[in-house]
Amino acid sequence: MEMTIGANIKRLRSTKNITQEQLSVAMNVTCAAVSKWERGETYPDITLLQPLAYFFGVTLDELMGYNQEKVKAEIDDVLALYTKHCNDKKGREIIVKAYHNYPNDYRIMHCYMWNIGGGLADNDSAVLVAHKDEFLAICDKILEGCTDENIRLGAWNMRAKILHAEGRTDEALEIYKTKFTDWFTTGGQKIEQLFAKDTSEYYFHVQKNMYELVDFAADKLGRTVFFNSSLSMLEKAERALRYGELMLNAFEETKDAFFLMLAESFLGRMENDLKYRGGTDEQIIPVMDKYLYAAKKLEELRAENEALNRSFDRYSEVVRDNFFKFILDCRINATGCRNAELLKNPDYKAVLDKYR
Repeated sequence: MEMTIGANIKRLRSTKNITQEQLSVAMNVTCAAVSKWERGETYPDITLLQPLAYFFGVTLDELMGYNQEKVKAEIDDVLALYTKHCNDKKGREIIVKAYHNYPNDYRIMHCYMWNIGGGLADNDSAVLVAHKDEFLAICDKILEGCTDENIRLGAWNMRAKILHAEGRTDEALEIYKTKFTDWFTTGGQKIEQLFAKDTSEYYFHVQKNMYELVDFAADKLGRTVFFNSSLSMLEKAERALRYGELMLNAFEETKDAFFLMLAESFLGRMENDLKYRGGTDEQIIPVMDKYLYAAKKLEELRAENEALNRSFDRYSEVVRDNFFKFILDCRINATGCRNAELLKNPDYKAVLDKYR
């Protein structure tokens, strides 16, 4: 957020048709001090802010150039850009700068903390312990003032992660038992139970819950395949293709979005783990091809299936706007990590070009 107090003083002074010297006399400072304010070289002493605002007949926010709606729009734009780059080096730069510029925004705090902490899974205990004081201070701020329940749960999650990193796993597990709901008491389940079973509202929410749950379950299926220690990397890649083909065939036969969501989530998980956990280009590329096919079909189907479309509500606006375009752009415009390395492979680029 840019500080514009100097430019505002110059504008307000001109509007009142007074000289720098006249303002310096009124504020009991030198004319040179006023000149430096207006050039942006220095700022007025904090004790002068209220007298300056009174002198010009404006609020402190107006004097300092603070516009709440403008700042909110700036933060929204920053977060949208961060979402696009959250998995690469640029994402780190964006969120660190944002935290410096908007240190009291809860969304920024949350994203900053989890970016530095290494994401929601596979956290490095040494990193969490090294940033313990900073992270716990952020958690305290969130829990004391934030009303967004998802961000609040993120703070509890970070507290549990730090406890586990310190070897206090029992205390971490207690947080999850007391602060987080189980599968059967989720908001989605309770919304579904709000309506009589012979109503259109009930059917809509049953469908929406089904799509969200199959997305979640398919991700778990991918993890059970990839982290099966009895399978070689090649066998994992082959199983990804075989399972994905079965799911896509089931969709083509039934036209039921359930199977398409199953395929998209499962293949997306397998592609991700193959990329970042030792898979070769030859193993990754065909899995990504099927994944992009499933994602493209899923995006097309959202336009005609409102329950499916609403299952994307939990994602950010940029993802909801066009899910397929988002995941394709992340690969095409990658500037760091494994995605960027894969762009050097002509076969990988050919698959991306096919879906542009």
